[in-house]
This record gives sequence, structure tokens and C-alpha cells, in this order.
Amino acid sequence: MSLTYTWLGHGTSGLDVDGTKVIVDPFFTDNPAATVKAQEVEADYILITHGHSDHVADAASIARRTGAKVVSNFEIATWFQNQGVEAHGQHLGGGHDHGWAYVKLTLALHGSALPDGSDGGNPCGFLITTPGGQKVYLAGDTGLFGDMALIGEERLDLAVIPIGDNFTMGPDDALRAVKLLQAKHVIPVHHSTWDLIEQDADVWAEKVRSETETEPHVLQPGESFTL
Repeated sequence: MSLTYTWLGHGTSGLDVDGTKVIVDPFFTDNPAATVKAQEVEADYILITHGHSDHVADAASIARRTGAKVVSNFEIATWFQNQGVEAHGQHLGGGHDHGWAYVKLTLALHGSALPDGSDGGNPCGFLITTPGGQKVYLAGDTGLFGDMALIGEERLDLAVIPIGDNFTMGPDDALRAVKLLQAKHVIPVHHSTWDLIEQDADVWAEKVRSETETEPHVLQPGESFTL
């Protein structure tokens, strides 16, 4: 089974799991790091980690155009359903087999208010297990937390984690996260979109290589990595 991860800029990601196209936290409009436009994106599923506008901005329009199903926590899923978008709600610690993968919601330390002020429930990350057994952890926007060690016990093939600081983990805490997760591969995201979260991902990657057994991959927006 093939799995390709694409960083689409900021906290937005794309997954192709054996032909199923998944978009995570679609933020293309007004995203200075985006290399594609919202109307160009194809999706079968849309995963939403939390309700902030830089993670849900284009979700509804993409879902309506493509027929993609939104997967998120119950509050966000209900918010989309009320807009006429098909959605599946879960909660922290709960998983569901969506066919293309078993998707489990994990803890994340962040906020989740929706753009209109609605309650966005608890922020989350995603632990994705494909039918072929590949395991991908998408941390979402989060600070460092000790239970990343429990996620690491899943024997991750790939972890995608923020390093931008200010709103999420910075480089030092992200390095500690890598040591807890012990994934085979790691990709840094949610950095350098704006000056406030500017980071040198290459310098961070060298520290990961020197201090852990995890192989880092620094992508530019639009670039991909295949397991």
C-alpha cells in the first residue's frame, strides 16, 4: 500500500493513501505559504484538528465542491453539518475505520474556537493506521506533552509536528517531542508562514539527526514524502 504525504503550507497537509485523497486543515485562501488554490484541491476526506480560521478556512467550500466528508471532533463536525456538509464526529481517544484508514483522535494542547465564535470542542491530533499497517501521527497545533510517549509506543512510521513556536511547540520542545515519539521519520510544519513563527527547519533537522534515530525531512510547501 502506498502513502504519500504532501506539505501544503502552514498547518495544511495532504495525504494520498492508496488513491484516497485526504486534506488536513485546509487553509489556502490568504495563506502566503500556499502553492495551490482552494478550487484546485481534490479531496475524498477532510480532517480538521481544531476550529481556528487558519485550519478551517476553505474546508466547507472544498467539501461542497468535491463531496468530501469532514472528520473532526463532535462539535466541529456538527458545525459543518449545520452548513450542509457531510461530517463524521469523533472525540479524543476515539477511533473509527473510515475504510481508507483507521483514524483515532489524540490529545493536543491548543484552542479550538471556530471563526464565528462557536464552541470548537477540544483540539486534537490524528493517529492514522492504514489497512497496510502504516502509522502516521499528525500532531496538529500543540504544545509538548508527556503522553506523546504513549503515541510513540504505536511504532510510528511518520510524525508530522509543528515547530513554529508562539502558537505551538518551538524547535526545542519539538526536538523533545521527537524523542518521545520515536517515529522512523518526522516532518516539521506550522513554521515560517509569517515572521512571528519563522524558524530554520534545516538547523532543527540537523539536531534531530544528531540526537535521535529519527530521520527528519524538511519539505517546502508543495513538496511530498512517500513512505
